[in-house]
Amino acid sequence: MAEDEQSGMEPCSFLMWATEVARLLGVEDVAMEPDGRHARHLAHTVRRPLLERAGLPEELFAPLMAAAVYDPDPSFCRWFVEPAVYAFGRRRVMAALVDYLRTGTDAERAGAVRAWYCAHVPLHADRSPAYGPTGVRDPALDESQDIKDDWRETSMRVFAEATDLRMRHRVLLDLPTSRAAYPPRLHKLLESTLASARAHSDPYIRRWAAAADHDAV
Repeated sequence: MAEDEQSGMEPCSFLMWATEVARLLGVEDVAMEPDGRHARHLAHTVRRPLLERAGLPEELFAPLMAAAVYDPDPSFCRWFVEPAVYAFGRRRVMAALVDYLRTGTDAERAGAVRAWYCAHVPLHADRSPAYGPTGVRDPALDESQDIKDDWRETSMRVFAEATDLRMRHRVLLDLPTSRAAYPPRLHKLLESTLASARAHSDPYIRRWAAAADHDAV
């Protein structure tokens, strides 16, 4: 289900970036669709060419990430994220999403959270020729544990500063509750986040803290 109304995301922004992706790919535009569906049809048109190419030009990276973040539908933003992961590497894609989460508007942060889930897509040599020459892929492209730690740190900092409850839900409730999932440098921030979550008025946030406390026993 699209989240335009809930997130404050402007559909025209998604259309702008989907159009830019199509232009850079040299894909012929589709006929204008009524009722704001043009961006979705554009996304469908570029989906196959994005995955079928052995490589994507550098100039496509930023528009791909913007289209993924501005796509209001979490069921379809994968159409932009997956080819970016194949062509540019999981590490770079995740780092770009951390930047959106760190410095973006609330709407961009919500989009980054949706796209982050898609960035974990499993990679298969027969899925896209961009996987790697002769089916061999440089593992450095997808090494991302430190980027995942950055995501967790940024999520906790956004939770601390956000005033919107929906944003607090987005950045906190999918974080792991096990302390073992966090590197030592984040333990102090995690304890601060837990203290805030335990005292929060929202039951879902308190439940997250309770799960973390249970895991610590």
